[in-house]
Amino acid sequence: MELVKAVDGLWQRGWLPYDVREIVSRSLDESATSLVVDVIALSCSPHPESTVHPRWRRQLEEIGASVWWEGPLLEAWATRHIETRAYASRTADELLKFLGRLPSLPRILPLPGDALMSAVRAGVDPKVLNRVRGLLAKAESTAFPEEAEALSAKAQELMNRHALERAVLDAGLPAEATSRRLWLDKSYFKEKSQLVHVVATAFRSRAVAYDGFGFVALVGDEVDLESTELLSTSLLVQATRAMVAVGGRAGKGSEARSRPFRKSFLVAFASRIGERLESVPDTSDAPGVPDERLLPVLADRKKAVDTLFEQMFTRTRTSRVTVRSAAGWGAGRAAADVADIGTGRSSVTSG
Repeated sequence: MELVKAVDGLWQRGWLPYDVREIVSRSLDESATSLVVDVIALSCSPHPESTVHPRWRRQLEEIGASVWWEGPLLEAWATRHIETRAYASRTADELLKFLGRLPSLPRILPLPGDALMSAVRAGVDPKVLNRVRGLLAKAESTAFPEEAEALSAKAQELMNRHALERAVLDAGLPAEATSRRLWLDKSYFKEKSQLVHVVATAFRSRAVAYDGFGFVALVGDEVDLESTELLSTSLLVQATRAMVAVGGRAGKGSEARSRPFRKSFLVAFASRIGERLESVPDTSDAPGVPDERLLPVLADRKKAVDTLFEQMFTRTRTSRVTVRSAAGWGAGRAAADVADIGTGRSSVTSG
C-alpha cells in the first residue's frame, strides 16, 4: 500500500506518530486524519512491542492507532465511516500527496524495530507522572487560589523528590540528552512558544520553535523535559484562562478583546514567568541533598544537552515579538505575578 510506504518514509525523515497525526489534522480534514491514524497503525504493526521505544508506543496509544480491521484497509475504512470506495480513494490520494511534501525533521527516537527495552533509560516513573498530572489538572480547574497553590505545591514536591532520586542514581552513568516535540495551539503560537522557552531554560533544557508547523522542539534530560512539558502546559492553561477572564470583564469592542492586547498579554506573561523562575533560590544545600554527587551530574547533563542541540540544529535564529498594547503588557505581568510556578523546586529540576 502506497500510504504505508509514505508513512514508513516519514519515520526515516524524523517524524513520529503524534507529529504525523497532528500535522494532518491541522492541514487536511477529519477523514484524512482518521485514515492516517489507521495507516500509522498498519505501518507499526509488524514490529514486536519489545523493539518499539516506549515513547513511540505511548504516542500510538495517545492517537488511538491500532489495527481494528481485517483485509484491505481502504475498504474497511470506507465501511466503518459509511463512505464510498471512491471517496476513500480520493482521501487516500490527497493524503499521499500531502505526506510526500513534508520535509525532514531531526530524528529523535529509534525507528520501530530498532529499540531494545533494556537500552532505554527511564524517564519519570509513570505512577509519579500520572499523580503529578492529576494534581496539576485539579489546580488548573479550581476557582480557589489557596487550593490551587496547595495542589501545585504537592505536584512539584513529587517531581522534586523523583528528580533528586534519579539524579543520585545517575551518578557515575554517562550523561544522556534527548529531544521531544511539544505541539501548541495555532492561535498565538509565537507568543505561547516564548513561555515554553523560558520554562525550558529554567529546567536546563533548550527550545526551538517551528512556527510553520506549530510545535516547539525541546532538548534536555528525560526527566527535565517531562517537567518542562508539565509546567509549560499548566502555565499555558493559567495564562489563557487569565487572558480570557480579562476580556470577559471588558465591554464589547474594548482593547482587552483585541489581538494586539492578547499577544502583548502572552508575551508579558512569559517574560514575567521567566523572571520569577530565574529568581527561585538554589536549594541544593538543603538537608538530605548530596550536593557533592549532584554537581558533576548536572554539569555532565548540560554538556550532553548542548552537544545534542548543536548536532540537531546547525542553523537557528532568534525570534522577535512586538508589543503593541501597553494595557496587555501590564495585564500579562500582573497575571504572571500570581501564577503558580511551584517555587519549591530544587536546583535539580530548576537549574
